[in-house]
Amino acid sequence: MGKTARVAAETIIFEMNLPITVEQYIELIDEEYKKVFPKTKLLPGVDRIVRHLHKHRIPIAIATSSKKSSFDLKTKHHQEFFDLFHHIVLGSEDSLVSRSKPAPDIFIACASRFNDAPSLEKVLVFEDAPNGVEAAVAAGMQVVMIPDPRIDPELSAKATLSLKSMEEFQPELFRLPKLS
Repeated sequence: MGKTARVAAETIIFEMNLPITVEQYIELIDEEYKKVFPKTKLLPGVDRIVRHLHKHRIPIAIATSSKKSSFDLKTKHHQEFFDLFHHIVLGSEDSLVSRSKPAPDIFIACASRFNDAPSLEKVLVFEDAPNGVEAAVAAGMQVVMIPDPRIDPELSAKATLSLKSMEEFQPELFRLPKLS
């Protein structure tokens, strides 16, 4: 989680000792993505938080390691929602992102693209992946982790805050407008 497609493929092939090349793996997994990703739904609480922040003119963006084809499949049926974001950084295809998570490159590039680029310690990142938490921390940012329940709780120890769901998020804890 949180790695570029190529790095993830290399890791999986190595760990599973698969007799295929990175290119073959990516081709196979892309076929599966075409079946699964268009059915992607927003996680509970995400729509409410994003609309709340947008309504209060809090600058919001997406920094994802997904490649464009995967991102497009996942977001296909949610275009109006994704239009609420100031910008989107696709780390696997962005020239300013030379290293994947856990390196901080993607979050630094994302923060730099706001009209008034904030100081990094004022950026709040939401993450589901341990590599993303490490990347945000390495960038000097605060991070709220909503981990997959199967992830070892130790892997969220570096997060500023760890929640079971976005429905639990209280913006006022980070000096953001309270949900109404």
